[in-house]
Amino acid sequence: MNQSARTRVQQLRELSRPDRVFDFMLPAQSPVDVRHGPILYMEDVSVSFDGFRAINRLDLTIDDGELRCIIGPNGAGKTTMMDIITGKTRPDSGQVWFGSRHNLLTLDEPRIANLGIGRKFQKPTVFEALDVSENLELAMAGDRRVWKTLLARLDGAGQARIDEVLETIGLTAERHRLAGVLSHGQKQWLEIGMLLMQRPRLLLVDEPVAGMTEPEMQRTAELLTRLAGQQSVVVVEHDMGFVREIARKVTVLHQGSVLAEGSLDQVASDPRVVEVYLGGDEEASGC
Repeated sequence: MNQSARTRVQQLRELSRPDRVFDFMLPAQSPVDVRHGPILYMEDVSVSFDGFRAINRLDLTIDDGELRCIIGPNGAGKTTMMDIITGKTRPDSGQVWFGSRHNLLTLDEPRIANLGIGRKFQKPTVFEALDVSENLELAMAGDRRVWKTLLARLDGAGQARIDEVLETIGLTAERHRLAGVLSHGQKQWLEIGMLLMQRPRLLLVDEPVAGMTEPEMQRTAELLTRLAGQQSVVVVEHDMGFVREIARKVTVLHQGSVLAEGSLDQVASDPRVVEVYLGGDEEASGC
């Protein structure tokens, strides 16, 4: 065998290594520049569906590392707002920027996720036939579509990341339990952990404590509070007791626009907010 052939064989062996990670398998790296402004900036955003204006000239700014609670009655535009941020819905007008470099209105959903925006829906979505650790391993793959095919084992850095996230979400003792047998609250924490595996800069969390027990709600409050600072966290929630537990700054949406913004005590004493909630949203009126 000549030198050229030996070199080619060595290259093929290198490519076939089970722990090999190829560049095309990695999520796109695109740093978020927040040196000159917020991590999320929405200005004059509007969108209509069949003549109904779901978002109406919405202005919203989220700072890097901030924990923000978004509240509002049903139909206020909270879900549509998150759909716009994550690329699921395109607004009719306005601007949406992630840091100072990334115009989210020019990007599709996978690209936005790879930039570092993670979204947790109200109903937890985990792989119930896999154990907790395997769910986190699979989530770490991100855009690595052939992860399970090409990688036979997890490297040390990957295992360390799983251990770190398990500790953060409080599921270290459950790492080998099937996700399908976890409690509702534990599934919620696991899904948050799956998002954390991808190291998001902005985490959107939709009604995280719906259906939880009181102890689970308390642990969720502690988790989201700890995450703030490491990530920017936006929490959409109806349970005002939970909002009071975690709120640092609250934005009230009504008819697709910001009605009020400030501390929970400030917005709760705003006559406009009181009027909106007294109009039929009993949960919110408890603020």
